[in-house]
Amino acid sequence: MPSYKAPLEEYRFLLNDTFNLSQYSALPGFRNAPLDVVDQILEEAARLSEEVLQPLNAVGDRGGCKLENGVVTTPPGFKAAYKTLVEGGWPALVADPAYGGQGLPNALGVLFNEMVSSANMAFGMYPGLSHGAYSALLHHGSEELKDKYLPRLVTGEWTGTMNLTEPQCGTDLGLIRTKAVEVGDGSYKITGTKIFISAGEHDLADNILHLVLARIEGDTPGIKGISLFIVPKFLVKEDGTLGARNGVSCGALEHKMGIHGNATAVLNYDDAIGWMVGEREKGMRAMFTMMNEARLGVGLQGLSQSEVALQNAVAYAKDRLQGRSLTGAKDADKPADPLLVHPDIRRMLLNAKSFNEGARALLVWTALHGDLSHASDDAAIRETGDDMMALLTPVVKGYLTDRGFANAVEAQQVWGGHGYITENGMAQFVRDARIAMIYEGANGVQALDLVGRKLAANGGRGVFAFFKLIDDFVSENKNEKLATYTDALLAARKDLEAATMWFMENALANPDNAGAGSSDYLHLFGVTSIAYMWALMARAALTKLEAGEGNKAFYETKLKTARYYMDRVVPETTTLLARVRVGAEPLMAFTADEF
Repeated sequence: MPSYKAPLEEYRFLLNDTFNLSQYSALPGFRNAPLDVVDQILEEAARLSEEVLQPLNAVGDRGGCKLENGVVTTPPGFKAAYKTLVEGGWPALVADPAYGGQGLPNALGVLFNEMVSSANMAFGMYPGLSHGAYSALLHHGSEELKDKYLPRLVTGEWTGTMNLTEPQCGTDLGLIRTKAVEVGDGSYKITGTKIFISAGEHDLADNILHLVLARIEGDTPGIKGISLFIVPKFLVKEDGTLGARNGVSCGALEHKMGIHGNATAVLNYDDAIGWMVGEREKGMRAMFTMMNEARLGVGLQGLSQSEVALQNAVAYAKDRLQGRSLTGAKDADKPADPLLVHPDIRRMLLNAKSFNEGARALLVWTALHGDLSHASDDAAIRETGDDMMALLTPVVKGYLTDRGFANAVEAQQVWGGHGYITENGMAQFVRDARIAMIYEGANGVQALDLVGRKLAANGGRGVFAFFKLIDDFVSENKNEKLATYTDALLAARKDLEAATMWFMENALANPDNAGAGSSDYLHLFGVTSIAYMWALMARAALTKLEAGEGNKAFYETKLKTARYYMDRVVPETTTLLARVRVGAEPLMAFTADEF
């Protein structure tokens, strides 16, 4: 049976050595997160993930959710596990103290979420979507709505969803047909059908708060005329208790390739009562708050499945005897050597290991910039934080899920035929990882967003600030021992800048050039971003080794892994740049009949 162990030493290395979280201890949120408290939180989160959630992962995959007479039940054990989560105060970890949250930094929150998702991705989606709904309501809801709904979202007593997709539209939300009719008392009647609604109906919580995109009758056609509404499953009385069932029902549960433990619902709205969140015809602005948070969470899912798949592949490669080493028997007392002696097995494992550790650093770094964009008293730091969050959201979502899925497949390959057998668990990691490339904006859309919107935002301020961060790091660390890492980083940065400038010169004349190279550019950005993280981690590891502090073996392995990434992965940027420069012509030369 598959297993999972939270990589706590990796977390401590990032928070303490690489990013030095304690330097921000005077800022809001961070002052409540001294290192000893953070360590206790990580230990308890690991226990929850390993002992409560991971044993339910295969259970959820086998049994899935059930819909009978309009009532959805989650897999055995999920309800008790969710109660444990709520009683432990975990949904409140990074939420605003004004509504009962603990107010801790998101840089810590992403590590908690990685543990939960690695242990049980389908389960983790229930509280994950709730936090997205919390964020949209926090930033765009009226004081009345926030006071009414946020405290119980924060505790986890109630959960939340996001309702965008309809049968006739996914990415192109301007085509939605769900309508809202003003009642006259500040509420609206919502009518329509939404599909693919994760955690849309379940038995884990007493109430579900649906955030629903709809168009008020007579408002502007297309994307510009959409508004956002909060539609509770049960209406809430003035005293906060639950009232009548609202006009929203689950019409069906989708039968999916993976994440079987999460209820993916078709929701029918029939004059359901809702209240507007944010301004009229500004629904997408409010929903993007939730979507951007969700996109970082989905990028995290790519990492999580890569991590748990790698852990199980490493264990198998160490144990499984198969053939002899090409350089001679390594274990002459046994009939064969373990898989781990073979270079190609190591290639697959090290591809995942170097990605996982670098991607985790990128998630924490990005979340930290998000924290600083709100908490810092320095306007320049806040601006950089905003820019990095905006720029890297599509990179984190797109690249981490593409690579996470590929790594899950390679981890399955390490198992050979046994990886194809359901009870060994590798097939579930592959199936669960696959959805992360699709939902919350398919990865091709993320790439277009990066090239079409994020590069040009504020006159390119974000991407050039990113280049400057790398340049400053290299300039400040002209060290012979770091040269291996900084030289490779500079090579990747050069290729990324060249691709960026190519788009600036060629995309306006022919927008298809941007579309043709956008996915390659997103991957180029991903490889470069992680190379930057590896340079930061290499510096931290060298510093600890030179000081003679901590676990020497851990830091030496960290440097070996950094070297692997720089030598084996970073050269991909040359090929990716070449593909970008080819432009659209080879793609667009075909007529429809030639496909």
